[in-house]
Amino acid sequence: MENFRKVRSEEAPAGGGAEGGGPGSGPFADLAPGAVHMRVKEGSKIRNLMAFATASMAQPATRAIVFSGCGRATTKTVTCAEILKRRLAGLHQVTRLRYRSVREVWQSLPPGPTQGQTPGEPAASLSVLKNVPGLAILLSKDALDPRQPGYQPPNPHPGPSSPPAAPTSKRSLGEPAAGEGSAKRSQPEPGAADEDQTA
Repeated sequence: MENFRKVRSEEAPAGGGAEGGGPGSGPFADLAPGAVHMRVKEGSKIRNLMAFATASMAQPATRAIVFSGCGRATTKTVTCAEILKRRLAGLHQVTRLRYRSVREVWQSLPPGPTQGQTPGEPAASLSVLKNVPGLAILLSKDALDPRQPGYQPPNPHPGPSSPPAAPTSKRSLGEPAAGEGSAKRSQPEPGAADEDQTA
């Protein structure tokens, strides 16, 4: 592909077996009309997405939010959903994985002084069809059907998921910690060095 450059990229028409129904319906067809849809892109700033999402979910009329991203934005999509779940306790989650078909059109670079191609001849083009993975995460304040695939119940213990720290015992600086033993490097007394040199 070193002799080609990308001219355009367009979404190819979806085939019959796509999850979520026809084009434009999204993976969650039965959403309430007031649901917020956040499209996460590769260059999106997480703090901007989270500021809008948090403000939207703080309103009582907003009952659900959907984060969706594809390609390189999938990790950022998961990060946004996890941050919102920590900020707002009691959110039910449904995750859906899908694939988008993207058609890329590449055109050959203008050739240098080579033999065989006349200057007026059109450049060769190449069309590539890619299946790009996408992720859609629904977070809802209302209870969802736990039998549907990709469902996760609310976290019963919101907050950091780090294990509690082990209790430490107080000790003075010179004492070894429990289990360390008494293996210390012996150091000579300050006056003992002078005695060794005189002897």
